[in-house]
Amino acid sequence: MKKIIILLLVGIVFVSIQSFSQQALWGTSEIVSPEIHSDNRVTFRLKAPQAKDVRIAGDWIDGSVNMSKDESGLWIYTTSVLPSNLYSYSFLVDSVRTNDPNNVYLNRDVATISNIFITGGGNGDYYKVNKVPHGSVTRRWYDSPSNEMTRRITIYTPAGYDSGKEKYPVLYLLHGMGGDEEAWMALGRTSQILDNLIAEGKAKPMIVVMTNGNVVQEAAPGESSSGMYKPTFALPHTMDGKMEDTFKDVIQFIEKNYRVIPNKNGRAIAGLSMGGFHSLHISRYYPNTFDYVGLFSPAINPRGEIVSPVYTNIDGTLKIQNDNGLKLYWIAIGKTDFLYDEVKDYRTKLDNMKFKYTYHESQGGHTWSNWRDYMLDFVPQLFQ
Repeated sequence: MKKIIILLLVGIVFVSIQSFSQQALWGTSEIVSPEIHSDNRVTFRLKAPQAKDVRIAGDWIDGSVNMSKDESGLWIYTTSVLPSNLYSYSFLVDSVRTNDPNNVYLNRDVATISNIFITGGGNGDYYKVNKVPHGSVTRRWYDSPSNEMTRRITIYTPAGYDSGKEKYPVLYLLHGMGGDEEAWMALGRTSQILDNLIAEGKAKPMIVVMTNGNVVQEAAPGESSSGMYKPTFALPHTMDGKMEDTFKDVIQFIEKNYRVIPNKNGRAIAGLSMGGFHSLHISRYYPNTFDYVGLFSPAINPRGEIVSPVYTNIDGTLKIQNDNGLKLYWIAIGKTDFLYDEVKDYRTKLDNMKFKYTYHESQGGHTWSNWRDYMLDFVPQLFQ
């Protein structure tokens, strides 16, 4: 009798698990959210019949806006026509932030998870996976003697690299505060941008190396021996000279393990915000290393009472860098970026030094929308 009861219980559990699995597999909801219309209006839907107030927050909105509730308890909101771009959003259900259960596409920015979608017909088309030859993306571990650890790095190689013998130029691409070696891939859509630009003949085939600028980390949160901890915004040694001083470990690893052009005209460095700060100071600290430099919404000046040999002769090393010659020194920032005045002062310094640079000023502020657009402008100018 016991055996029969046990078998019955096992059968009930199995049926329950199978039923749940099938429900998850096939889905029970016909809700479409987001629905991108042909004119780039976008409709969002959320089933929340008990909610009293539902709002949507997105990076095309200043704050958040109300959604409307129908008789079935479905909350709905439709945007005006959106420019072609990649967007992130979330819902606020009775003031509690939540993601869209009908949209499986998410990005992590530091410790915040948001849903994403892309509208086409413009720059957004470069952020999509299109039917073009695709490069490869690998996560490699490299020895960093200067940091006394093995560290993780993300590397894009263009279509044809694996089967060929050609040597390629390298773009070293650096993230901002709170980011890591995953940021430019996930939030910046680097592989999609490079695939699409190269396929259209707008950019030279190149290797892109995306480092982790937090020198105290082995790798991105959840990808190291430190385990699955909550990501934090500011970490030790991010802007105190340690990153700049140890960057030679990255270059040595790449030039030993990849088919690259191992000289100044085959190297570019660029970054956003903190990564722009690192790009500025790495390129002048090693003033005969890079022919191409990109500063996207960069921080400029060392923070606080930082004592490091990296920052002891800024003007002198800038002069050496300028005297050595550069093919491109590119600065971009949004008109409402909180670093705008700092960049303006830096440009005055460069002007007084007769340091040649290219300046691009966009709308908006300190956003991934701007930084992806800057990539579209900057990358085609490299290695020409």
